[in-house]
Amino acid sequence: MNTLTALQELIDVVAKLRSPNGGCPWDLEQTPESLTTYAIEEAYEVADAIKNGDKNHVAEELGDLLLQVVMQAQLFSESGDFTLKEVAEGITQKMIRRHPHVFGDVSVQSVDEVNQNWAEIKAAEKGENVADSHKLSNKLSGYTRKMPPLTATMKISKKAADVGFEWENIDGVWEKFEEELGEFKQALAEETPERQQEELGDLLFSVVQLARWNNLDPSVALQGTNKRFIQRLSHMEAFAERPLSEYSLLELEALWQQAKAKLK
Repeated sequence: MNTLTALQELIDVVAKLRSPNGGCPWDLEQTPESLTTYAIEEAYEVADAIKNGDKNHVAEELGDLLLQVVMQAQLFSESGDFTLKEVAEGITQKMIRRHPHVFGDVSVQSVDEVNQNWAEIKAAEKGENVADSHKLSNKLSGYTRKMPPLTATMKISKKAADVGFEWENIDGVWEKFEEELGEFKQALAEETPERQQEELGDLLFSVVQLARWNNLDPSVALQGTNKRFIQRLSHMEAFAERPLSEYSLLELEALWQQAKAKLK
């Protein structure tokens, strides 16, 4: 089976899953919005598989991610917006336009020139002023759209620091953290959920600044904490003689401490 045949078979399977006649009830309930979370999850799983170096797992996860692309295209085609064919044609033409040094007669001498050309072509496609596309605020806005929040925050703060918008020393960062912590506590006690959400965001932003100043990666740190939590929970379940939900909080804390000691 060649590549195009295999891809068409996947397209046909997805169409069958969405068919009102004999399709899958779960798939028929889905919307572009409801599937968004799955697309993000699958992208993370691809990254994790690549990081772990398991090539068979990478292939499997890429398949799961491809399914999300085909499924989204199927939903939009059903509403008459566009098809997978138009998606493929669009990205193909975009790659050709943005690589004139490969598909045209433009000559480049470095990766920096490639990036410069890419930015200028992208700005022209969107009808933007090329000078505006190089503004720091425009670049930072892009990070919020295409990166996970913690990663975007780190990138945004680094870029801002590069132009001098930075504390003079770590003491200023700690002062900002304490300030934001106080404002968050006050918001929880006195203000609306919307303000509480805003202050939580400010507090998290300040934590990322502390990480940056100490050359730590907050995403890696949080991922490690998640893994340790799950490992400890697994040991708790191994020590327990009944479901955890049947234990008191005091008993659960004892199991937690036992699990921590086991993993040291």
